Amino acid sequence: MHNIENKDKFLLLLLTLMILFSGYDLFSDLAHGTPLTHVLSEAALLALSLTAISWLIFSLYRQQREINALRQALDKATQSAPPAEPYLVEARKEMAAVIVQQFADWGLSPSEREIGLLLLKGLSLKEIALARNTLEKTVRQQASSIYKKSGLSGRHAFAAWFIEDIL
Repeated sequence: MHNIENKDKFLLLLLTLMILFSGYDLFSDLAHGTPLTHVLSEAALLALSLTAISWLIFSLYRQQREINALRQALDKATQSAPPAEPYLVEARKEMAAVIVQQFADWGLSPSEREIGLLLLKGLSLKEIALARNTLEKTVRQQASSIYKKSGLSGRHAFAAWFIEDIL
């Protein structure tokens, strides 16, 4: 779990502190003969905190596994591709230059440019979010911004803008 977002780190810290303080308070209450109803309510809070931190850690672990699987699939696809003919290599370079120039003309930010390239490569918003270690909602907002700045109606129009005249 290398790339944990700040909000996830904060939640982990907060839940850990809740567990530590609740556990300390629970043992302190037991030692001082606090009424059972109070001890049970604190035990329930401790159990909820343990459940929440377990769920968060499991979610972060699952997310990291998905990211690793996507990276492995990308590496495998890249390695298994046959070598391109020289004329294709040149055409790809020219197309890349056109895309970079058009992104600049539209005034896309660096992160929008990266998302735009990943959209053109056919990745889903979820895959882009995993690859960039960000929220899918963030990617969706940036994709909407790309479409607005480009004056295009959506993902299909965006991709078609680059390949329509080629075909």
